[in-house]
Amino acid sequence: NLAYALSSQGASVGIFDADVYGPSLPTMIKPDNDDVVFVGRQIAPLQRNGVKLMSFGYVNEGSAIMRGPMVTQLLDQFLSLTYWGSLDYLILDMPPGTGDIQLTLSQRVNITAAVVVTTPQELSFVDVERGIEMFDAVNVPCVAVVENMAYLDLDENKDEDDAEEKAQKEEEEVIRLQNEIKMRQAFEYSLQEKGIPTTSIDSITNDLMKIVQTSSTEDAVRATNADEKKKDKKNQQLRIFGNGHRKRLSEQWGIDQTYQVPLLQKISRNGDSGTPFILDYPSSPQAGIYRDLASNVIREVAKIQYFQESARPTVSFNKETKLLDVDTGAVGSTFGRDKEDGNIGRVRGTLIPRRLRLDCKCAACVEELSGRQILKPSDVSEMIRPLKMGPTGNYALSVDWSDGHRSLYPFRQIRALMVEEEEERKRRAEANPVGGKTSV
Repeated sequence: NLAYALSSQGASVGIFDADVYGPSLPTMIKPDNDDVVFVGRQIAPLQRNGVKLMSFGYVNEGSAIMRGPMVTQLLDQFLSLTYWGSLDYLILDMPPGTGDIQLTLSQRVNITAAVVVTTPQELSFVDVERGIEMFDAVNVPCVAVVENMAYLDLDENKDEDDAEEKAQKEEEEVIRLQNEIKMRQAFEYSLQEKGIPTTSIDSITNDLMKIVQTSSTEDAVRATNADEKKKDKKNQQLRIFGNGHRKRLSEQWGIDQTYQVPLLQKISRNGDSGTPFILDYPSSPQAGIYRDLASNVIREVAKIQYFQESARPTVSFNKETKLLDVDTGAVGSTFGRDKEDGNIGRVRGTLIPRRLRLDCKCAACVEELSGRQILKPSDVSEMIRPLKMGPTGNYALSVDWSDGHRSLYPFRQIRALMVEEEEERKRRAEANPVGGKTSV
């Protein structure tokens, strides 16, 4: 529904179903044509109403039964072999949790932003926290949270009920008029049988009809009041699973863009039938929720793309000085929101390669459970240098070292290291002022 809301605003959109263990896209969206077409050595995605679709379920019936490394390899194949063409937005539908699939995609793809999907139960808030923390660790900002099944809309079938009620009232009015005609005829016939003069029959019949109509009107008023009470009750929103997490998301994470989608039979039915809800009911209030979400995604992605380049650290090796030239980036503007480590300012300077190599936190260099340093300074040469460097996703720098080791440094680790080096330089400068004397 988010994808089709984006598409309705003129964007070119694709959906990649990353849940290879239980692909749901083939059930939720039936493509216009399910024939697999190759473009050179790549697979052309299927389409439905202009939105491009790819899922493991489209090319292989059933779910994948395989271990983590095989899933990672499969995802790589799908990402590299699918010919998406030109897209404004590619939506990755990830499975629940924070496992191999999520981390692999964060490393392989420059994910711009995340929308966390949850339900209002207290238990689900734990998963929301984990999801936000995982994306925060890989430098992917969460721009919105969607609460599915937020409430039961007791007036779900309002439009159908109104149409049925109108038709029923019209039918009842026809029957009432027919009954009045029959009743008038019966009164007139009865009065004639009793010998009432013809000149008086019309007047007496009119009086009798007024009495009957007054009684009918009172009954109708009572029925209308009862119907209004029923309508007031139906217009309520029943929050079966609680009030949701909107306040805590705002207070703890600064995420104010939360969207509550009601528990509706229509949404469920469309999800099972292969046609997105927003295509069948574009004018419904619920479709408006999806469009509001799409508008927010467009705004937030534009902000992120504006700040992203200036926020990402750059590291290069200077062959003349044998030092690393580092620019930590404009951290304060990272993704347009402040973070605990986001107020340290921009630092430009140099770093000795050996210092960065010793700061490697991989399992071969640091014991994962205890945090004990495994890598000894004496094991790292003073002449060590990087052979290859490049970003991994949006969150880390990958370095291949001349000693054969490969390290992965989150950008925040590089920033913290540079701040530490900068503070150390300042302390040394203060301890040894220019022209001053030093005592030992």
